[in-house]
Amino acid sequence: MVAAVLAGLSLLSLLTCGYLAWGSRRGGAGETPGNLLGEEPTAGAPRSQPHIIFILADDQGFRDVGYHGSEIRTPTLDKLAAEGVKLENYYVQPMCTPSRSQLITGKYQIHTGLQHSIIRPTQPNCLPLDNVTLPQKLKEVGYSTHMVGKWHLGFYRRECMPTQRGFDSFFGSLLGSGDYYTHFKCDSPGICGYDLYENDNAAWDHDNGIYSTQMYTQKVQQILASHNPRKPIFLYIAYQAVHSPLQAPGRYFEHYRSINNINRRRYAAMLACLDEAINNVTLALKKYGYYENSIIIYSSDNGGQPMAGGSNWPLRGSKGTYWEGGIRAVGFVHSPLLKNKGSVCKELVHITDWFPTLITLAEGQIDEDIQLDGYDVWETISEGRRSPRVDILHNIDPIYTKAKNGSWAAGYGIWNTAIQSAIRVNHWKLLTGNPGYSDWVPPQAFSNTGPNRWHNERVSWSAGKTVWLFNITADPYERVDLSARHPEVVKQLLRRLSQFNKTAVPVRYPPKDPRSNPKLNGGVWGPWFKEDEKKKKSDKSKGANKQKKSKNKKKAN
Repeated sequence: MVAAVLAGLSLLSLLTCGYLAWGSRRGGAGETPGNLLGEEPTAGAPRSQPHIIFILADDQGFRDVGYHGSEIRTPTLDKLAAEGVKLENYYVQPMCTPSRSQLITGKYQIHTGLQHSIIRPTQPNCLPLDNVTLPQKLKEVGYSTHMVGKWHLGFYRRECMPTQRGFDSFFGSLLGSGDYYTHFKCDSPGICGYDLYENDNAAWDHDNGIYSTQMYTQKVQQILASHNPRKPIFLYIAYQAVHSPLQAPGRYFEHYRSINNINRRRYAAMLACLDEAINNVTLALKKYGYYENSIIIYSSDNGGQPMAGGSNWPLRGSKGTYWEGGIRAVGFVHSPLLKNKGSVCKELVHITDWFPTLITLAEGQIDEDIQLDGYDVWETISEGRRSPRVDILHNIDPIYTKAKNGSWAAGYGIWNTAIQSAIRVNHWKLLTGNPGYSDWVPPQAFSNTGPNRWHNERVSWSAGKTVWLFNITADPYERVDLSARHPEVVKQLLRRLSQFNKTAVPVRYPPKDPRSNPKLNGGVWGPWFKEDEKKKKSDKSKGANKQKKSKNKKKAN
């Protein structure tokens, strides 16, 4: 009954949410001079390889788009999605680094060693260098590859930088967050530095106090203006918005003065600026002759953070959790090349699927020795066919805080339920261990200076609970736990978890390295690990070992 009422309210919100005319959005986030709309010069017959534009938003909540019933206006996103294919059974990971690593490799976290948390600024860690990346595969078949925005896949060695991982050019930040205007980031007191790069060097020349959403959009426009549209391009635009800190240019607050909650109001202004930026990117694609042979993919990297203004209602949980509110994302595909335009895809799609899907569309080859976790889902999206995907390993994190009452006994001797894990198989979803913050945060929670947790809905679980089972198709809001009613299903999913776990590689989560301090690197966050130092150390150790051996020989003689 509750689910039906919620679904009705959601539908009503969708019906009452309109959007502005496409041509009425002018100025602002990265606008170029002149009337962009409708100016699409003929550039000859397009090549069969499509232009690929992947736009990744940061921390956008499931509800925070017009067509999901939000009070925040997103006319560009609404229009692009309505004319394309909305992905309404689409999953990502609950945090920044995991989603980005899975997008760029097509592999689950357990197969890259990044299954715990995120890559911290001071950690000597990055996406393992033996993983082939999406831009590298696209370069093999003639694509020009460019990245603008947030990297967050590690940078302690120069080999970890975006330009060393397949991108012809990179303009953006290396860390997970930072000031939108000054591009400075403090990881802890006294550990602060500048974080804006152009290729492999600090972009001091671009330090003009420009809001990052607008600055990144201007860079995208420059790339499109200088590239030949007859040659395929892969453009990865990873906006910083709407991740904290909550900052936005003043004029974007105009429509949101009535929102009392200051975090929600700032978040709304940031999202409004992001929506306008994507409008300007789309117009640039048309102006410079890319649009007719382009595929635009839009995705959030994880769920929203209610304490920072984001809303995942009516889903449960938030960013950083394996409840639906942390991993079910806003996503759509917009392209003149789609066969079923204006449709909704309810088939299962995961962020790892973009790797094989885009390589196949680009007429590339996937090496047989690459063990992918993603599937080619283009026919699912474009033609409405069944998805080849029947399950998703949301994650297995062996070093996350263990659930106190978890045990092998609770997992029927198949799985230790103290371990944080989550898996989806067909309609069923299983969670074990400590799945994270589990409240439902309704819109009225943002009615004052809160969000006021008195408005939140909570469930007090019986003591010792470490296993949950939901039929996500019937109960997308995770309100009815079925683990006690269907123990056989629980056992089946625990066995599947155990099978996945046998393929996992060791977790990469090293302690902080004091050499990472920007003070030691000219005030800039950047590569600090020198290969020469490593060689010197290894040479010294080899020399020491030789000396020991010679001494031992003398003693023996």
